[in-house]
Amino acid sequence: MDQPADPDPDALLRPRPPSPLRAVGDERFERCGVRLLLKRDDLVHPELPGNKWRKLAPNLRAAVANGQRAVVTFGGAYSNHLRATAAAGRLLGLETVGIVRGEELARRPLNDSLARCAADGMRLHFVSRSAYRRKAEPEELARLLDEAGAGGAYVVPEGGSNALALTGCAELGRELRGTADVVAVACGTGGTLAGLAAGLEPGQRALGVPVLAGGFLAPEIRSLQLAAFGGPAGDWSLAEGLHHGGYARVPAALDAFAADFESRHGLPVERIYVAKLLWALTELTASGAFPRGTTVAAVITGRP
Repeated sequence: MDQPADPDPDALLRPRPPSPLRAVGDERFERCGVRLLLKRDDLVHPELPGNKWRKLAPNLRAAVANGQRAVVTFGGAYSNHLRATAAAGRLLGLETVGIVRGEELARRPLNDSLARCAADGMRLHFVSRSAYRRKAEPEELARLLDEAGAGGAYVVPEGGSNALALTGCAELGRELRGTADVVAVACGTGGTLAGLAAGLEPGQRALGVPVLAGGFLAPEIRSLQLAAFGGPAGDWSLAEGLHHGGYARVPAALDAFAADFESRHGLPVERIYVAKLLWALTELTASGAFPRGTTVAAVITGRP
């Protein structure tokens, strides 16, 4: 796109109206006495859907307030966070640099996701997977930034998850107060769940569905909440083992489930995060994980 989605680019940094919440009739939930709501956070911004806007906006406000004109961040080959950061940079007139996991990707044609980043003006810098894993180490981070020509840029972590981001995601929780017993969201880095749980009211529970294998998220979420809120915040839990083989793995059964959900409810289902969330809620409901009379809200964080 040549023109910003907002008439005034700075509108990207302002609070936006609450995203829509609607009930859907689905017999797989209804026969178990569970009511399903969809929180259409994919509609919160035309180019930065859902948790991407909620996490990026507070960081971009800080970058602009500090007079910084460049933002650097991190992600894999199919990172929605990289795409959102690149789009935000175009809208705000900020330089963006993406440090991408996987040196070998530099020798291949760009996939659709990275091509979109480049089209939005993001400069891509590919690094080895071993170096990428060490990016939280101060010396390695400094080396990566220098190598990428991004010294002095405002640094946003992988997935956008930091203390500032959690304040944006807590607003999502506040929007959902009093609407559901359980609020569920797909998890990559855990920042959205950490902030969401903090924003809900007592008696509500946040449920995270990790889309990566490894079982490493719980300590990350506790660490993020400590940095953002000074300690634990809200009631949250993780539904592990429903990742379908790991990040960006979309086996045929999951793809078919997503296509069927689209047909049933007229909702475009993003496959990397949202499909796994909806599959997990269907499986958990069938297994009796939610007592009859439970209302579950699924946060739709992205679009295909």
